Amino acid sequence: MGVSRIGSGSYVMGFVLADREGWLRAASSDGSSSAPFDIKPLQNFEKLREAVNDKTADFFMWEYFTSKRYYGAEASPYPIKKVGEIDTPWSSWKIVARDELLGGKEVEEALEKLNAGVRWFREHKEEAVKYISQELDYEEEDAREWMKTVRFAEDVRGVERGVVEETLETLKKAGVLKDAGRPLEEWVGMIKER
Repeated sequence: MGVSRIGSGSYVMGFVLADREGWLRAASSDGSSSAPFDIKPLQNFEKLREAVNDKTADFFMWEYFTSKRYYGAEASPYPIKKVGEIDTPWSSWKIVARDELLGGKEVEEALEKLNAGVRWFREHKEEAVKYISQELDYEEEDAREWMKTVRFAEDVRGVERGVVEETLETLKKAGVLKDAGRPLEEWVGMIKER
């Protein structure tokens, strides 16, 4: 399996797939599992596409809308084929701050600015589509389709306990998280209880 880097999203999602399909090999004493496929760090999306074309890698996992323009023989360079999809078991972005900043004015101001940005994005969908298509190099149609798949938090403050537990378990299986024995509250500064 081609990955950008060990520990990256393309790496971790391979373990999510293997776990879902029951392919993970037995966990070691630290809770990490062995991947059922060879891992090849290839640094970037172009090198991943090149690797499946020259058979250096059998497959890789990448975000759909970023990959879409490279589907099919006419895509150049390094065309790819979509063979399946899997959703992440967590939302795409989490907000992280140093412990000494939690509860402080700077973090609170930043979170409020993010909330304002989310509100703007929700209320100005056409402008958001234009921004995505112009600044992030998506086709406008793809930006519209992507917008249909996005759910924004009502408030970016905090994270639900179950999401953190599932994320920590997945990262532990992938061998990315070395200190998994710490209590949940040491990993998360703002837990949302349902």
